Amino acid sequence: MSDNKETEISSLGEFGLIDHLTKDINLANSQSLKGIGDDAAVMRYSDTDVLVTTDLLLEGVHFDLTYVPLKHLGYKAAVVNFSDIYAMNGTPRQITVSLGISKRFTVEHMEALYDGIRHACAVYGVDLVGGDTTSSRQGLVISITCIGDAPADKIVYRDGAKDTDLICVSGDLGAAYMGLQLLEREKAASVGQKDFRPKFDGKEYLVERQLKPEARKDIVKALDEAGIKPTAMMDVSDGLSSELIHICTQSHTGCRIYEDRIPIDYQTAIMAEELGMNLVTAALNGGEDYELLFTVPLTDHEKISKIEGVRLIGHVTKPELGCAMITRDGAEIPLRAQGWNPLQ
Repeated sequence: MSDNKETEISSLGEFGLIDHLTKDINLANSQSLKGIGDDAAVMRYSDTDVLVTTDLLLEGVHFDLTYVPLKHLGYKAAVVNFSDIYAMNGTPRQITVSLGISKRFTVEHMEALYDGIRHACAVYGVDLVGGDTTSSRQGLVISITCIGDAPADKIVYRDGAKDTDLICVSGDLGAAYMGLQLLEREKAASVGQKDFRPKFDGKEYLVERQLKPEARKDIVKALDEAGIKPTAMMDVSDGLSSELIHICTQSHTGCRIYEDRIPIDYQTAIMAEELGMNLVTAALNGGEDYELLFTVPLTDHEKISKIEGVRLIGHVTKPELGCAMITRDGAEIPLRAQGWNPLQ
């Protein structure tokens, strides 16, 4: 965080800070009738179901400001909420942003955070319609609620997977986790050194995946254009293993995925080798990839194989078979939920 030209937040007060950060915000969605500036936002939806999700981010638990720029943090905090709406096969429309701010933060710091939030809203066509601010004794606290919509017959839940369905995932897995390991490594290396320059050359993709993830709006659009409605879907926030187990538990099924089908980027593989870490374990359990994991009927095999950026990784089975991964040498390894647990 830069300390140049600091302005104390107390000089503006709560409402002054909100006005300062949101004065130029314009509404883009027809459902948004009234945004910031009244006792409540006003939205109007007709012939559609409303989706609501919320995320709470705490400094020291979910992010480290030693290496996370505030603008990137704002962008990521918004995008992870958008991702939850897309994972329901919906469209995000509005967000509210609530902040707990400790005294070490200045107006300029909050401007940087809001720059990231507003940029995410502009990229994804989402309106910022309200929120709250208060003081915090525990550093920075960010709570974002996202409201979206979808036609009732288009919404996809976690509990619809059926025996013989295909299991698909977008993008690649494990890069965000490796980006975190890289950032932590360079943070440790910087201790006690002046003018330290982190070594990110050739690994920029990993850093970007950790600091600036993207929600897979494009995949939701591609599925719709192909006439495919997934039977179950989640975003990969806590790790592929955890999300698969969630889908299978709620759908009362089992699954088989194949090690050699899990999509992994080259930089992820190089970083895992550098750190002496198991590559597949990172892909299964790393989390924060925000890719879409979904199941489709077997009859959609030809359609799904034509969608760029989607990989078929396995199939749904009967529940008594449990959840497992088939390794490259044909061994069967039970899947365990070893991803991110914020309560540990």
